[in-house]
Amino acid sequence: MTSASTAAHEPAAAPDNPTTSSSQIRTIVASSVVGTTVEWFDFFAYSTAAALILNALFFPDYDPLVGTILAFGGIAVGYFGRPLGSIVFGHFGDRIGRKRMLVLSLVVMGVATFLIGLLPTYTAIGVAAPILLMVLRFVQGFALGGEWGGAVLLVVEHAEPRRRAFLGSFPQVGLALGLTLSTLVFLPLVALPGDAFATWGWRVPFLISAVLVLVGLFIRLKITETPEFERMREAGRAARVPLWETLRTHPAQVILAALSFAVIGAVFYMLFTFSLTYGTQFVGHTQPEMLTIATVCSVLALVGLPVAGRLADRFGVTRVFATGTVVSIVLAFPAFLLIDTGSLAAAYVAYIATTVGFCATYGTLGVLYAQAFDVRIRYTGMSLALGIGTIAGSAFVPIIYLELLDVFGGSWAVALYMVAAGLVTLVSVTLLHRITRRAAARDAATSTPSASAPTEGTAR
Repeated sequence: MTSASTAAHEPAAAPDNPTTSSSQIRTIVASSVVGTTVEWFDFFAYSTAAALILNALFFPDYDPLVGTILAFGGIAVGYFGRPLGSIVFGHFGDRIGRKRMLVLSLVVMGVATFLIGLLPTYTAIGVAAPILLMVLRFVQGFALGGEWGGAVLLVVEHAEPRRRAFLGSFPQVGLALGLTLSTLVFLPLVALPGDAFATWGWRVPFLISAVLVLVGLFIRLKITETPEFERMREAGRAARVPLWETLRTHPAQVILAALSFAVIGAVFYMLFTFSLTYGTQFVGHTQPEMLTIATVCSVLALVGLPVAGRLADRFGVTRVFATGTVVSIVLAFPAFLLIDTGSLAAAYVAYIATTVGFCATYGTLGVLYAQAFDVRIRYTGMSLALGIGTIAGSAFVPIIYLELLDVFGGSWAVALYMVAAGLVTLVSVTLLHRITRRAAARDAATSTPSASAPTEGTAR
């Protein structure tokens, strides 16, 4: 075998690394969590503002529903930036290191978010306002495309095998923390008297992100490169063109990993973005009530995501991920039946129950992806799969949900979409698991067990 093929499908991280102390691991985990928290805070600040106010400020010539759809279109634009970001950051992350790209992605995201907070609105500069907004959204997506894969690898490639899924879940916790901080910031702002929120209040979350970026950079600059990447680079096995090698050697893994994301995108937007619009405009709850529900669910995820990782170390990543997918499928219709009663208590039950399935899938996604790709192209493979997956399974979901409501007039159509997305994920993750197992077994036959055999937690 060539050096590329003999290295293929190494486990998601190197064997226990005695040089990585417990204190170093804690710093590495903290840097990943803080970094992803900042990235997702910036990303969700836009999503929340789009559901609450951006339609009136940047698309005032349209009726409220169309304006909201156009504002949500900025979410789609952000996702279109992710594949490009995954290619650029993945290329250099696989060639010169994970750490440098993580620092750069954080800076780019922070600058774009801060500039959104300074943007003049449509009444000030006309059509240039929504155009600039979309450009900055694209830049945000570009940065996010390089953040997630590197943050996961930073932890996973340092972690010992028995704790790989648990520690690998912490970069996902950044999503919940970012969402929690974003909604907590918006809660007092939407309660401002008069037109204060529309005039200046909506800008606050974007502007204060600069402080979070500085904190993230301070921690992230202290971390070290992953030992697995260093060994690969010292051995002269770095891929010359990681994107080409990814597409040449792992095309099925990229496609199946991307499709596996479908249920996560469908459930996430039902919980945290579409819910704000649906709860206020279609069910009749107030904005603070819906923001509080979103905050409760995100706080629950702070616990649920690491729990999913811990279970994955014990029972296997694929099993936990698939179980979460089944839970999401089964709960889709009952959840909307509860929400549509108009009872706030029933809405809490529906959203909290749905969060359980979300945690099981998103909490194990990082290691699910990492174990599918060779270390030589892992940053590129993971980021590209997620970038494609989020375009296919997330970018247009809020718009699709609003269109389904407009066309069919009932939430059953949204629930049906969630079920369909769950079935796509279930089939894809099953096939991905088979391919990964087969490749790992093949490479184990031509390499030493310690270097190629999948670990107990991630192999199942």
